[in-house]
Amino acid sequence: MKNDLSVLSDLAPTRRQLLGLGLAFAGAAAINLVPGFQLLASAQAAVPAAAQKIADHFSAVKSMSGEFVQFGPKGEQTGGKFFLERPGKIRFNYDGSSNFKVISDGKSVVILNKKMNTSDLYPLSKTPLKLLLDDRIDLSGDRVKSVKQEDDLTTIQLSDKSVFGNARITMMFDPKTYDLRQWTITDAQGKDTTVMIFNTKEGVSFAPDTFAIDYTANRELNTKTR
Repeated sequence: MKNDLSVLSDLAPTRRQLLGLGLAFAGAAAINLVPGFQLLASAQAAVPAAAQKIADHFSAVKSMSGEFVQFGPKGEQTGGKFFLERPGKIRFNYDGSSNFKVISDGKSVVILNKKMNTSDLYPLSKTPLKLLLDDRIDLSGDRVKSVKQEDDLTTIQLSDKSVFGNARITMMFDPKTYDLRQWTITDAQGKDTTVMIFNTKEGVSFAPDTFAIDYTANRELNTKTR
């Protein structure tokens, strides 16, 4: 990215907060795991049946909309509305005068800042957000780093080091309804950003351009600003 997003208005998400939506990239040293997690001993360790059932349930949610509140590593708080459609599509419309938008069309993720007139593009496949948006939440192999089951919460932590390095995504579900409550992205430096969702609706329909990325405009804008 070319611009320091942290100089924007109070309600604008910082650069790290935006990365916390799932745009955490490879690099840097290994991170510290979230305290209290029960680590799976190896790639061959059995994933609890309840965890797989929750993952399958969430995978079956093909579309969803709602509101979100996002907390950065230093407690920074932002919010707005989100729209999700499997596979690979999501959109975050941030509240506030900064007019931030983060959009994934299934192939790429773009961060739009109309106030600063910037448009930054990344491959979805290189972000932990991909694990959240896959057609099926895959708990096989070594991508499952930990599973923690409690009476009021089931927590599943995933990563794919071969794709996006040391970044991880930790998803938290209601063990009774199987609803997704929140997720946390831990970047390569071990910094956490959490997104809590609420007032959600499933099985919703969206306008055709909801997840559209204007690649021509992105290319032209970045050509002009070089």
